[in-house]
Amino acid sequence: MDLNFISLTVLAVFIPTFFFVSVTPGMCMTLAMTMGMTIGVRRTMWMMSGELIGVGLVATLSVIGVAAIMLNYPMVFDVFKYLGGGYLGYLGLQLWQSKGKMALNHDGSHSFDVSRRELAVQGFVTAVANPKGWAFFVALLPPFIDVNRDMAPQLVVLLSLILLLELICLMLYAAGGKTVSHLLQSADNVKVINRLAGTLMIGVGIWLAFG
Repeated sequence: MDLNFISLTVLAVFIPTFFFVSVTPGMCMTLAMTMGMTIGVRRTMWMMSGELIGVGLVATLSVIGVAAIMLNYPMVFDVFKYLGGGYLGYLGLQLWQSKGKMALNHDGSHSFDVSRRELAVQGFVTAVANPKGWAFFVALLPPFIDVNRDMAPQLVVLLSLILLLELICLMLYAAGGKTVSHLLQSADNVKVINRLAGTLMIGVGIWLAFG
């Protein structure tokens, strides 16, 4: 049985494929886990909102072919990559030193100085500045589009599923990070949490800039 605008067989293959890809550890998932450790799941959701907007943009442009052009001109990504990676590295260094907006205080509390806008922008830049993300969508998403059906409703359904699966995986990683934080959180372990989160953040920054 097929819907008027998309094959149910396509959906049956598409959903597990994209869930597997989303749940695999990557740049955005590592960032979600790191933020879950330091600022909690609720605050991390602002980063997720920016990341989901970025993923939606990349997926849409991949389908209409813009991504193919951008992949031929990798310098387009350079500004996003280096600025985004440098900023994440800076945040990671501050976390390592138990300083800055995202670090836990010595008593395990958090001041939550980082703004919602900063979190959203951070997520957006991380998603859009990842060339591997573009390459993935260019390679995998178009084959699920049936050229004999209207593209718009197909794109809406597939994009909605992509964002839903991505959100589920981001929440899982953020919750995992929060759980680790709770297990380690004591007066003696706050520095360990900050340094672990800082190391992960620096790693994501390097990954974004030079991966």
